[in-house]
Amino acid sequence: MFRKITTLVATAAVSAMILTGAAIADPVTIKFSHVVAENTPKGQMANKFKDLVAERLGGKVVVEVFPNSQLFGDNKVLEAMLLGDVQMGAPSLSKFSRYTKKLQIYDLPFLFKDMKAVDTFQQSEKGQELLTSLEKKGLVGLGYLHNGMKQLSSSKELHVPADANGLKFRIMTSEVLAAQFQAVNATPLKKPFSEVFTLLQTKAIDGQENTWSNIYSKKFFEVQPYITESNHGLLDYMVVTSKEFWYGLPDDVRTEVKKALDDAILFGNQVAAQKATDDRQKIVDSKRSQIITLDDAERAQWVEVMKPVWKKFEHEIGKDMIDAAYASNK
Repeated sequence: MFRKITTLVATAAVSAMILTGAAIADPVTIKFSHVVAENTPKGQMANKFKDLVAERLGGKVVVEVFPNSQLFGDNKVLEAMLLGDVQMGAPSLSKFSRYTKKLQIYDLPFLFKDMKAVDTFQQSEKGQELLTSLEKKGLVGLGYLHNGMKQLSSSKELHVPADANGLKFRIMTSEVLAAQFQAVNATPLKKPFSEVFTLLQTKAIDGQENTWSNIYSKKFFEVQPYITESNHGLLDYMVVTSKEFWYGLPDDVRTEVKKALDDAILFGNQVAAQKATDDRQKIVDSKRSQIITLDDAERAQWVEVMKPVWKKFEHEIGKDMIDAAYASNK
């Protein structure tokens, strides 16, 4: 009898060890897919998230980062997320228009005067509400990641809206951005980001809009003689996951993963802010492109011409949302 009990106890102990081993061997895996290099703010944020999760959650959760579109481009990553082929991504906010029209707010021209205003709005009740606007489509917004304010580069000097008349500008796929350039009688062309340098170099297009870090890292300043420091728009990303995956995590694990992500995003946003300053100066030092600074009267003309775009998309975004975003400038 004693031998039998001893055997049962030993068997139970072995079974427990096997189950424990299985648990250790099969952590939750988060595949984080993005489209840029690892030295960018987004790339550094994703790697920071990976490190923080490893540090805080041990073998419970493992983050695998896939940069440079190794798994999916921004146009496919959301579909892949809904299928469970990837668990996280950080597409630009313009990529979400097929899932919700409300996020078009971030493409509206001259809505935010600076990144401080952007932060104020994004952390407000309305800004956080936008993170949940995707849930009916099976997606959950987890946080905003900055790239920065957009500038206008061109083959000719742009001081006032009339200077853009008849020029061709590359834009991301966005009806708001198309309307923005149509407002100044320019032609918007939806082209992949990867093609922009060649299009500028061959003069197939006259200009483009982008952040200082993108203008520098992609060498647009080498093939564009003028950059107008307009700060007219925003280029940000949303870190996103699927509703099925996120709410399928145990509560305690989900809480710790979110804390790690929040800290990583804060780090990434600090990197983005510093990079914008540094890369602007590198462009100045290169003497390859002249930076045009708008005076108050010139800027007012751009705002006056482009502001009607707000009204055009008000019914899709919501007047209350636009008003809340504009109030963040105070």
